[in-house]
Amino acid sequence: MVTTTPPTDPRLSRYSPLSRILCYDDFDEGLHGWSPLIGNYERSLGSILPEYQDLRPPMLSNLTMWDTGTAGSMEGTYALKLATRPASGSLAVGIKRQTFRELGKIQLECYFTFKPEATDLQLGEIDVRAAGVLFDVQDGAAEGGKRWMPHLRYLNGLDGERRARWQTKPETRAFQAIGDSGKTVSHFHLGPEGWEDVPGEPQLLCYNEIATKMNWHYLRVGLDLQKRAFTGFQCNDRVYGPEKMSPIQMPAMANLWCMLNVLFWCEADTDKRAFLYLDSVLISGDIAQ
Repeated sequence: MVTTTPPTDPRLSRYSPLSRILCYDDFDEGLHGWSPLIGNYERSLGSILPEYQDLRPPMLSNLTMWDTGTAGSMEGTYALKLATRPASGSLAVGIKRQTFRELGKIQLECYFTFKPEATDLQLGEIDVRAAGVLFDVQDGAAEGGKRWMPHLRYLNGLDGERRARWQTKPETRAFQAIGDSGKTVSHFHLGPEGWEDVPGEPQLLCYNEIATKMNWHYLRVGLDLQKRAFTGFQCNDRVYGPEKMSPIQMPAMANLWCMLNVLFWCEADTDKRAFLYLDSVLISGDIAQ
């Protein structure tokens, strides 16, 4: 069910939430709990898997550029910014850690934009490899079920070639034990392997003419927590169904009951920093309580 938001609130009227808003993060008001993704460790930070040791954290940005000045976010002053290192394959990740109270349908909406760092006076429209969102979900203890991770990324460019494809990831790497207590494991699920194209044509996004001009894009992603499945997604004028959109699934973990984490990330394709900006994020659900 989609509700009609009163048009008197311009911040919410641009969204189409389900019956109950679970959280609304306007980054003019701060980070709203979005934090770095830290790899699991036990007794020593040296036990963190190598891939997790340099994931860049989220920050607030007013989008100040050397030539255009301060643009601010799409609707306000500050955006959540993810910035990679200036190295091909570098990742920046932001996570919001929360739980759910009912196995219903949920929906994430946001306005986002991405660009490479404006260091060489060129557009660089394929210098950002990918930008994406994923969920890390585990059933409640009563269900005794599974942990599952729906990944969705926009593969913008790869090795200097435009791709413009939406992709999901149905499999991840094997788990590795961390420490000797038997309580902690880890796996890296943002590697380059295993991504599959979402059915449909490539979607070209607006990059404008120079690297310091930003155009914002709308994204909506739906999940059914009970079925452990995507319900589809929309980016701008394109709507995609859930066909062949399979999430990663694995056995439930001992301490993650009712987990509903959300992560955004971006990845560089060249030795230039890649930036992902989020104006705001809204998560809603069709839940009774």
